[in-house]
Amino acid sequence: MNLRSILFYAFFAIVGLTAISAQSKASVNITGRVLEKNGNLPIEFATVLIADKTTKKPISGTTSLENGTFSLTTNKDNFYIEISFIGFRKKVFNTYQISNGKVDLGDIHLEEDAESLNEVVVRAEKSQTVFKLDKRVFNVGKDLSSTGASALEVLNNVPSVNVNIEGQISLRGSQGVQILINGKPSILSDQGANALGTLTADIIDRVEVITNPSAKYDAEGTSGIINIVLKKDERKGLNGSVSLNVGNPNSNSVGVSLNKRTEKFNLFSQLGIGRRTFPNDFISQNTDLVNNTFLNTTGVSEKNETFYNLILGTDYHINSSSVITLSGNYTYEVEDENSNNQFSFYQNDVLEQGWTRTELTEATNPKWQYELQYKKDFKSHEDHDLLFSALGSFFGKDQTSDFEDVTTLGTRDNFNQHTSTDFKEARYTFKLDYTYPFADKYVLELGSQYILNDVSNDFQVGTFDNGNLVLDPNLTNVFDFNQNVLGIYSTFGYEGDKWGLKGGLRLENTNLKTLLRTTNENNNRNYTNLFPSAHASYKVSDDVSLQAGYSMRIYRPRLWDLNPFFNIRNNFNISTGNPNLLPEFTDSYEITSIIKAGKADFNLGVYYRYTTDVIEDVTTFENGVSTSFPINAGTSSTTGIEFNTKYSPFKWGSLTADFNWSGFQRKGSYEGTSLDVDGNRWSSRVTTKFKLPASIDLEITGNYRSKFRTIQGTQNDNLFANLGIRKKIFKGKVVANLAVRDLFASRVFESTTSQPNFSLYSRRQRGRFVTFGLSYAFGKGEAVEYSGRRRF
Repeated sequence: MNLRSILFYAFFAIVGLTAISAQSKASVNITGRVLEKNGNLPIEFATVLIADKTTKKPISGTTSLENGTFSLTTNKDNFYIEISFIGFRKKVFNTYQISNGKVDLGDIHLEEDAESLNEVVVRAEKSQTVFKLDKRVFNVGKDLSSTGASALEVLNNVPSVNVNIEGQISLRGSQGVQILINGKPSILSDQGANALGTLTADIIDRVEVITNPSAKYDAEGTSGIINIVLKKDERKGLNGSVSLNVGNPNSNSVGVSLNKRTEKFNLFSQLGIGRRTFPNDFISQNTDLVNNTFLNTTGVSEKNETFYNLILGTDYHINSSSVITLSGNYTYEVEDENSNNQFSFYQNDVLEQGWTRTELTEATNPKWQYELQYKKDFKSHEDHDLLFSALGSFFGKDQTSDFEDVTTLGTRDNFNQHTSTDFKEARYTFKLDYTYPFADKYVLELGSQYILNDVSNDFQVGTFDNGNLVLDPNLTNVFDFNQNVLGIYSTFGYEGDKWGLKGGLRLENTNLKTLLRTTNENNNRNYTNLFPSAHASYKVSDDVSLQAGYSMRIYRPRLWDLNPFFNIRNNFNISTGNPNLLPEFTDSYEITSIIKAGKADFNLGVYYRYTTDVIEDVTTFENGVSTSFPINAGTSSTTGIEFNTKYSPFKWGSLTADFNWSGFQRKGSYEGTSLDVDGNRWSSRVTTKFKLPASIDLEITGNYRSKFRTIQGTQNDNLFANLGIRKKIFKGKVVANLAVRDLFASRVFESTTSQPNFSLYSRRQRGRFVTFGLSYAFGKGEAVEYSGRRRF
C-alpha cells in the first residue's frame, strides 16, 4: 500500500470517528425570547452566543427574530450562553436547566446601558479621517453644522478641500479635481454647484480624498479625486425616518426614508419635497485706465428652487456571495431667479449715465439616473471580488431669461433682451473591477471603464424690436459635445507587517468631438495616454507611519470650459468658454507622516505638483466690457505643506485642526503678454465639539482662507464661522438640530484684476443661513438631519 492510499484511508477513518463521536453526544436545543426591560418590547437581531466555558471560544450563535425569539442547537456540554444587543447590558448564563435535551431560558429582559449607549452615539456622530495606502477616508458623522446642508457644505469640512461661493471645489488650492459619486463619474459632478448641491449631508457615508490616486482610478483630475460614497441602509426589518426642516432664508422641506430588509432582498426608498432660497449681494467695478471711465454695478438677486425627488432601489442577494443591485433616482426642479442691478457710468469722475437692469429667469430641470450593479465575493478571501456596474443618467434644462434695461440718467436707450436655453446631457458609464488577493500579502487588481458623454446645448439671445424678438446671430448657436473615454488598468500591491508597496499602470483613450452647428465650427481630438502610479508605506512603530506616492494625472476640459456661449446676466462682465482648449497633465508627488501621541493624532505631509498646458482664466477688456475665458497658460509648479490633527483630551470635548500652505510658480503668456506669477496661499480650519448637560451637543467651526495672487490680480482673504446645536429626545429616536452657517455673515468673496490698461473689482456675499430640523426614526432606523433637498 503506497503513501497516498495510507493517507486516504487515514483521512476517512478520522472523519468517520469524528462523526461517530458527534452522534454519540446528545444535542441540546436552546430557546428563549429577548425583551427590553423598560416597555417589555421584543428586541430583534439581539446576538445569542454559545461559548466554551474553559477556552471562552465561540461554539455557535444566532440572532433573535422580529418577535425577539431565538433557537439554536449544540452538541457541546460545557458551555455558557451570552445574550447582547448594542446599547443594552449583556446577560450571561453560566448555569441552566437541561430537560429532555432542551434549555428554555424563557423571557430574557435586557436593561439599557446608558453609558455604553452614550459612547456608541459619540463615536457615531464624530467625523474622522482614516489614512490608507493611497487615500484618506473622511467618515461623515452627524456634524451639527451640517443640518440642512448639501454635499458642498460637507466638502467644506473635509481637510484639504475648499468650496467657494460659486460652488467651485478645489483640492489643495487647485480646481483640477475629479468628483466621483460611489466611485463612478456622474452628471452631478459636471453641472457645478446646483447639481452637486442635490446631495444632502444625511445620505453621505464618507468622502474619500485621493490626492495621488492609483492606476485603478480614473486618471481625470490633476489635483486628485474626491469620491463621495452614499449611504445604503441594510438593517433587517422595516426601518426609516421622517424629517422636517425650516430655515431662513428658505430651507423648508419634508423627507421620508424607508428601508426593508429580508434574507434575500433589501428595498430602499427616499422621498423629498421642499423649497430653498439663495440670496446674493454683489458689487462690481470696471475701470478703463486709458479713457478714464468707470462703471460701478451694485445688485441683489434671489434664486428660488422648488424640488421633488424620489429614490428607489433594491439589492437581491442571489446567494451568500453574490448580490445584484438595481436602483433609480428621479428629480424634478422648478427654478425662478430675479435680480436688480444698478449701473453708474463715470467719465473723468463725472456721473454721466445711470440705468437699472432687471432679470427674471425661469427653468425646469428634470434629472434621472439608473444603475445595474453585480458583485461577486469569492470565498477564498474577504477582499477577493468581482464588480460590474452599468450606469446611465440624464440632465435637462429648459430655461428662459428676460432682461429689461431702463435708463435713469443720460440718453442711453432702453431695451429688452431675451435668452433661452435647451440643454440635454446623457452619460453612460460601464465599469468592471476584479481584485485578487493571494499569498496573504499580495493583491492584483485588473479592470476597465468606458464613459460615453453626449451633450447638446441650444442657446438663443435676442432683443425685442417693436414687440418682435430679433435674434443676435453672433450669440445664437447650438453646441454639441461628445466625449468617450476608454480606460484599462492593472495594479499590483504588497502589504507586510512593516512595508506596503503598490504600483500600477493605466491606459486611457479619449475621443472628443465638439461642433457649433450654425457656423459649422468643429474641434475633433483623439489621443491615448499612459498613467503610471506608485505608492509605498512604512510602519516605524504602532504610533508612527510614513507614506509616499506618485501619480500622473490629466484634466480634460469640461463642457463649460469648452462651451463658447456667453453669460449676459451682466452685459459688461461676460464669461465664456474656449472650444480650443487642450487637456492639462500633472505629475504629482507626496510624502506623509501619520503620528499618534496619546489622545492626539497628527498628520504632516509635503507635496509637489508640476503641470503642463495649465488651464487658467484670463480677462480681456474692450469698450468697457470685460470678457473672461479659459486658456492653456503654460506651466505651473506647486510645493505645499499640509498638517491635520485631532485632539480629544476629555469625553466632553474634542478639537480638530487643519492647515495647508502652498507656494506656486506659474509661467506662461497670452497674446505676447506675460502671465508669469509667483505666490503662496494658505488655509486653516478649527472645529471644537462640546457635550453639554441635558444631552445637548455644541459644535463651532472657524475657517480662514488667505489672500493670494492670480495670474492677473488677487483673490482676497476669507474668514467665517459655523455653529451647530443638537438635542436628542426620547432615547435618540427624535433629534432636534439648529445650524447656523456663516454665523457672523463674514463670508465675503472679493477679487481684483489689475492690468496696465484696466482694472476690475468684484465682491459677492450670500449672508447667514439658519436652519432648524426635527427628525423621527422608527424601526431600527436612526433619526437624521435630513433636509429633504433635491437628490439625484
